[in-house]
Amino acid sequence: MNIKTLNTELLARFKNIKLLVLDVDGVMTNGGLTIGDDGQEYKTFHAHDGLGMKLLKATGVEMAIITGRTSNVVKKRAESTGVAHFYQGAEDKLAAFNDLMSKSGLQANQCAFMGDDVVDLPPMLKCGLALAVPDSPALVLKYAHYVTAKSGGHGAVREVCELIMQAQGTFDSQMAQFLTQASISN
Repeated sequence: MNIKTLNTELLARFKNIKLLVLDVDGVMTNGGLTIGDDGQEYKTFHAHDGLGMKLLKATGVEMAIITGRTSNVVKKRAESTGVAHFYQGAEDKLAAFNDLMSKSGLQANQCAFMGDDVVDLPPMLKCGLALAVPDSPALVLKYAHYVTAKSGGHGAVREVCELIMQAQGTFDSQMAQFLTQASISN
């Protein structure tokens, strides 16, 4: 998706984001749950999403995770990608979102929430930019301001990170570091 194809209202929503809040299963992963005989939970994350999160954070946009499940794997992913705010076992995602607003000092309209199921609707309806992945239920898609082209766990988070950076004029400077490294090595 190119930022130039977004309408004026949606572009303004992307420009205003100071905090990107992510659900995990179905957004950061493909939604599959693999649980071993020992009860250990396994998840697969996309490397592109992780780099996108780090690049977005480098521009000053904070990251948060609000998930209904509890998993040490998710905690490690949050730490490795620089997620500042982390809520696990949050059955009431709106309560977690409200706590996050209180702690961050941000207004809800400065936040984006990316979800994939009806349990994500309460914070999606309160935030300034509601994001969903394409295989979300119809009710979630109905209330999303933007639906990613990529599926959860397959680059959807990276897509959103890049759109935020493009809208805020920070994308080129973040990419320049990789182009500069390439020209030095040649």
